[in-house]
Amino acid sequence: MSRTPKDPELARRLSRRNVLGVAAGATAATLLGAASAQAAGNAGQAHGHGKGHGHGKGRAVLPPGRLGIQLYSLRDKVSTLGFAPVFAELEKYGYDEIEFAGYTQGSAGAITLAQLKKLAKDHGLNPIGSHVGYYDDNNPGAYTFAQNLTKVLDEAQALGLKHIGTASGPFRYGSTVDGWKRAAEDFNTYGAAARERGMKFYQHNHAEEFSFATDKPGVRLYDVLLAETDPDLVYLEMDIYWAFAAQFRFGKKADGTPAPFNPVDYVLKQPDRYPLFHVKDGVRDDTARDGYRMSDVGDGDIDYKTFLSRVTERTHRGRTYHHWQTEHDNPAESFAFARKSSAHLHSLRDSRCGD
Repeated sequence: MSRTPKDPELARRLSRRNVLGVAAGATAATLLGAASAQAAGNAGQAHGHGKGHGHGKGRAVLPPGRLGIQLYSLRDKVSTLGFAPVFAELEKYGYDEIEFAGYTQGSAGAITLAQLKKLAKDHGLNPIGSHVGYYDDNNPGAYTFAQNLTKVLDEAQALGLKHIGTASGPFRYGSTVDGWKRAAEDFNTYGAAARERGMKFYQHNHAEEFSFATDKPGVRLYDVLLAETDPDLVYLEMDIYWAFAAQFRFGKKADGTPAPFNPVDYVLKQPDRYPLFHVKDGVRDDTARDGYRMSDVGDGDIDYKTFLSRVTERTHRGRTYHHWQTEHDNPAESFAFARKSSAHLHSLRDSRCGD
């Protein structure tokens, strides 16, 4: 089955790559083939579905060389097949980067950090970042920033990561303004240590970061985080799906007073603080707690054509400053998700710009 992309830019880049077939036994080969066939069949359905979708003419919205995937989305395949077959598939799908969620994820077979780094390079994948826990105050040996900062940074450096962060919310000291100020001090410490190694420390949000302080219900906690962290030390990875879910959940204060916000406005105010994004889609459903039901990228209602266009237009350092990581917390078929998401994002065109 041909995997030649319809997108000319993607086809041009892939033609320069040596797609490496990695044997993983008959079972793995069967799984890979079945998943690829399903992904290819579903890819066409992703195009043109939902808001802001479709091919059209104009410049590609997705900057070249900046499409990644959070490997948490593929944890089932990593645990059963190992990293090599997974990386081989991602290469075929046109991914440029990967973001780790741990360095083994139950991977089939032992692998060292040096081997993992080389394996990614062999498949044309740049390890761009990793998620590590913020704290575990009940376990001094925990692999977290608070308990084992040096080890966390050592391993990130061994992998050649440029970003090292956490998906944990800053709730270590509670949900008060002072509690988040204390957490911000922690983050500034981690950011300073990361910068000494040539890396950027970042925090990845869920919806709850946009909730309000328990002691000052008119203060949004995310605003405290932004104000109290040093912009030269602490960066943000906006999970766009969870930010839109937060818009739905926390668009009003506890007393019912409207408190609307637009996720992209946070980025446009400080675009250089957001080097990383999670591109995660959802079908709008006002009956759901979060206002959305998570979906493969391209099958939902989040307008990524507009979001990416607005962010890349406003970035002071050029279109390639930001890194866009696709993700789905629990995809129905993880390889199909990865393939469809890449195909959809590569298809987006800004009609305001010429080819």
